[in-house]
Amino acid sequence: MALGNRYKTAPGAGTLAALILVLVFGSPWYVDWVNDNTNPATAGGWWFRLLSWPRWRIDSDDSLREILVTDLRAILVVLLTAVFLFLLPGSQLARARGTVSQFFAGWSAYVFACGFAALLTTLFLANPSLLGAFQSAGAGATYGLFVGWIIGLATLGGRRGTR
Repeated sequence: MALGNRYKTAPGAGTLAALILVLVFGSPWYVDWVNDNTNPATAGGWWFRLLSWPRWRIDSDDSLREILVTDLRAILVVLLTAVFLFLLPGSQLARARGTVSQFFAGWSAYVFACGFAALLTTLFLANPSLLGAFQSAGAGATYGLFVGWIIGLATLGGRRGTR
């Protein structure tokens, strides 16, 4: 028996999409490829580089603290996406699944998740500052704004949660 849309929850689908985005486009291999093969002065190059924002690393010449903060940011993006998808009421208030409010709830959950993940991980840096926290949160929110529509599409048609 095939599992159709009636078993898909909006938070589960959005979290899975966030996990795939972070795993694929945040991987060291994609980051190396995008840095070597794209021009940041073009719209396409900017977009491909933006996709690599929640990067994670396996090895690096950076300090252990920098590596952990970077990896923690990628993990928090996925975890906070799940939290915000459960907390945002757009899909809960929608009368029918697949409505525009469900799309915007998924999109905004990703914007919030990325902004907060960046803000929280800034606190773990060696010399955190308020300006650095604001800049980091702005970079996360920018990523969420331009990539979050993918999460919004993933949540379309899913039910709110467990019945």
